[in-house]
Amino acid sequence: GRVPFRAEHQAGILEPPQARAQLAAFDLADGVGREGLRTLLRRWTAAAERLTAGEPAEEFDNQVALDAGPSSLTVTLGFGATLFDKAGLADRRPAALEPLPAFPGEALDPARGEGDLFVQIGADDALVAVHALRVLQRLAAGTAALRWQSAGFARTPGAAARPVTARNLMGQVDGTNNPKPSEDGFAAKVFCQAGGDQPGWLAGGSYLVFRRIRMLLDHWEELPVDRQERVIGRRKSDGSPLNAPAGSGEGTPVDLSAQGADGALAIPSDAHVRVAAPASNGGAAMLRRGFSYHDGLLPDGSPDAGLLFLAFQADPRKGFTPVQRKLSRGDGLSRFLRHEASGLYAVPPGPPTGGYLGQQLLEG
Repeated sequence: GRVPFRAEHQAGILEPPQARAQLAAFDLADGVGREGLRTLLRRWTAAAERLTAGEPAEEFDNQVALDAGPSSLTVTLGFGATLFDKAGLADRRPAALEPLPAFPGEALDPARGEGDLFVQIGADDALVAVHALRVLQRLAAGTAALRWQSAGFARTPGAAARPVTARNLMGQVDGTNNPKPSEDGFAAKVFCQAGGDQPGWLAGGSYLVFRRIRMLLDHWEELPVDRQERVIGRRKSDGSPLNAPAGSGEGTPVDLSAQGADGALAIPSDAHVRVAAPASNGGAAMLRRGFSYHDGLLPDGSPDAGLLFLAFQADPRKGFTPVQRKLSRGDGLSRFLRHEASGLYAVPPGPPTGGYLGQQLLEG
């Protein structure tokens, strides 16, 4: 299918995750400045608009994906905090783009995170996603260099008889409690509103937190399924919360006060769904849109695999940061996870009519 490139919000936020993703960050070359950035964003926009329509880019298209169609391709752009000084835009950097605080237990590799410009590319055909990244990379030559790149995957649309919530590499249904566009207050949780301390150029945009989270799968898979379920707070079979009967389904409301026959909490005190729940975090919520990754084996023979965590929110200071602070202290799942890279990006709104991505920042 084809996802429209031009809309109020950038594509690749509200759409379900595609089967394949290419995530990448670029750093501006020395001396590029505002004009060089404007030229790059114009060229990236022109290419992305054609590629998402299933047409070849006008420049640097190697025709690798010539007959693949749009394949639900989306290209989503974000700005890292370091971009603003380099491009002479320091006075336009949002206050909420301050660096994320350090969290207990993380060991972040700066070479695999951060960056001046971030691009999330999603498509249902792996070749289409790789081709789009290749075009953007070639268009950036001399202006911005690739800093890091990660490939991810999610459930393939149409592969199952009915649509189902994706599972992560731990086998758990992942994304059940995501805020839904039909819910009251959804836009205020996910998208920046005009006013307050948010800059006007970011109205209709969002903030994206990226985390590369390696899963200690060898340790996790040693746990019996019932122990895994208590760590998460949901059944592995159907995602139903432990406060409800088996088979009730992942949509059954989570009841954090429910008790089992023995009088103990049905959902343990350190279960992931309890610690991460909006009710436990002053209503903090994010729209998660992650992809799994599996990059072979580490030197010790364990899998280099896990989650490319992506979460869109109106303000990371009220979304990701308080939730992660709590998770890093009291989440039973955290002992099976290692946060290895991180990024925070301001995601501008959709391009203005006839304009380019990021135009509101550069010319607003």
